[in-house]
Amino acid sequence: MTQELNLYIMSDSVGETGLRLAQAVAAQFPEFEAHYVRFPFIHTKEKIYSAIDEAKKENALAIMTFVTDGFAQLATHYAKDQGVIAIDVMSPILSGIKSITHEEPNHVPGAVHDLNERYFDRISAMEFAVLYDDGKDPKGFLEADIVLLGVSRTSKTPLSLFLANRNLKVANLPLVPNAHIPEEIWQVDPKKIVGLTTDASVLMEFRRQRMIQYGLNPDTAYSARDQVNQELKFAEDLYKKIGCMVINTAHRSIEETATLILEHMGLDEFENTETH
Repeated sequence: MTQELNLYIMSDSVGETGLRLAQAVAAQFPEFEAHYVRFPFIHTKEKIYSAIDEAKKENALAIMTFVTDGFAQLATHYAKDQGVIAIDVMSPILSGIKSITHEEPNHVPGAVHDLNERYFDRISAMEFAVLYDDGKDPKGFLEADIVLLGVSRTSKTPLSLFLANRNLKVANLPLVPNAHIPEEIWQVDPKKIVGLTTDASVLMEFRRQRMIQYGLNPDTAYSARDQVNQELKFAEDLYKKIGCMVINTAHRSIEETATLILEHMGLDEFENTETH
């Protein structure tokens, strides 16, 4: 029987950093069903006490990402008094950077969400990904930082949006055997092109489940092995002609595939991320 794990995320901002950290750690305990509760925008000691009191009631682990001066210490002491296990995520890192730089932190909650130039670049990249999704406009291939190619259901669209959140302009093109390949594709530097593929059995099952969700017969040409093999072979031959990077997405998460792409292109996975 699955056991429950309660994780309370306390923050003077939105609590995104604490939530992602909690999810990453909880994934290491698959036998537990994790429940996440966020307490964002905590700006008073009363809210700190209230959040910790709630954690005590549910025997929850408190994960804190406070940057407001004094909040982490206050929360840590109160949690100890209440018998609540509380992890202060930010203070050790702040102290470490302070020791290296000999500078005081600003202690400004949510500073990473400031509407700076990088924020608007990200919004622009997201709009680009939507505008040039599924090869809607071939000129997007010439303007993109990354061009994704792949047969149906190889995660082109979600991967495009994930990379767009890294401030990268991504266009993608679905591949269908014998379909016309836009001339613009051949004008793009092959280093910017990534061919997505997958295992035939995985693609067949994925497509079958998709048809079931739509209330349709799952056993059609769309999910038939001959059709799937034909599509994958067409894509494979095209990738060889282009000379682009090829990634099998069958057993990879969007994050893993994105990391491989960024490494291949010599980009820092975290250089454009802003999450707290």
